[in-house]
Amino acid sequence: MAKVTVSLDADLAIDLMLQSGTKNPQDAVELIALDYLARSRRTDARTGDANDAHRTKSPDRPAESG
Repeated sequence: MAKVTVSLDADLAIDLMLQSGTKNPQDAVELIALDYLARSRRTDARTGDANDAHRTKSPDRPAESG
């Protein structure tokens, strides 16, 4: 797999390391990026996309006469 170099602010790198529980900023960024992508896929699977809008639409009610 190809590697990419990304520059981050030192404070951001430290926050990422603390949040991910790693001692290496490279590992921290990789873990958080992978987690973000996994959550995105789970969210897409649960909510669907624009083509699934018909499933969540409320049925039209006929006008009441009275």
